[in-house]
Amino acid sequence: MSSLADKVKTFIRPEIKALSAYHVPEPGDTIKLDAMENPYQWPDDLINEWLDVIRDVELNRYPDPGARVLKQHLRESMDVPDDAEILLGNGSDELIQMIMMAMAGNGRSVLSVEPGFVMYKMIATFMDMPYVAMPLKEDFSIDEAEFLASIKTHQPAVIFLAYPNNPTSNLFDEQTIRNIIDAAPGVVVVDEAYHAFAEKSFMPMLKEYDNLLVMRTVSKMGLAGLRLGLLAGKAEWLNEFDKVRLPYNINILTQASAEFAIKNRHVLDKQTQQICIDREILFEELSKIKNITPYASHANFILVRVEDGQADKIFNSLKEQGVLIKNLNPVGGLLKECLRITVGTAEENEKFLAAFKAAL
Repeated sequence: MSSLADKVKTFIRPEIKALSAYHVPEPGDTIKLDAMENPYQWPDDLINEWLDVIRDVELNRYPDPGARVLKQHLRESMDVPDDAEILLGNGSDELIQMIMMAMAGNGRSVLSVEPGFVMYKMIATFMDMPYVAMPLKEDFSIDEAEFLASIKTHQPAVIFLAYPNNPTSNLFDEQTIRNIIDAAPGVVVVDEAYHAFAEKSFMPMLKEYDNLLVMRTVSKMGLAGLRLGLLAGKAEWLNEFDKVRLPYNINILTQASAEFAIKNRHVLDKQTQQICIDREILFEELSKIKNITPYASHANFILVRVEDGQADKIFNSLKEQGVLIKNLNPVGGLLKECLRITVGTAEENEKFLAAFKAAL
């Protein structure tokens, strides 16, 4: 009789066995500046209004499978063109998975940049799709000539471009992305997870391109716990992706809570504005510190490069001082000796700066 280890080895795909599960560290009592979350809670009066809303939710019933009311609120709130279709996911990760599930097969590949959002590669591996990562330039911009050459060579079914990019926080050149869309044989997904902080978008350009899809999330607006993502594009694409969507993927509490939050968008917008103000203050303070390089940000986090051999030491020192950030040094490449700091509240940012200076 085969042992359990033999059975696992036989039936689990080798490429899955080679992966590590997506790891989220336990923050404990630390100041949590590692996950690009909005640091602000809702005011007490708004929380009480929200509790009144969910008190009437019928948990014994399945949610609206199409989330029709929520979709309309999102269409208006996110300025989705009238002729574009909307597909919702349990976070943007599920949308990425749906796209690849619908398009995988026959060696069709996925193309993106490196460094970029880790889930593009992970989900491509899940779907057994070849993944091609084009290295960014030293300034984190796209090498347009090399990228277009890669499109010609690999003929990717899907191209993912985060705008702004994660983890580098910069906006790629608009004309370069337009040229990529023109050259792409399949779809180009512009991932605008940090749109609230960037104030630039490809959403209006859905009217111009048949192969452009725009993805958004409410996570960075202060609703990370809802796990809600939006994909907008031509109905001909989204109707096919919808076929691989699991039924009732947007639960009834998420639908009710998101509808309520969008109706009170002014509260979220005010928090976003404050984060942008604090981001610039944090960047200015980091710029005053010798022997480090902070990169200007269009997101709610700042990437910092430190001296050789210092990233791990600084990360561990911050953790010991009760501040948790993201250490990107193990990734290597352009992210060697890089740390990523989420913009927190003014008080959290001050405590981070003090701890950071002490760690140098």
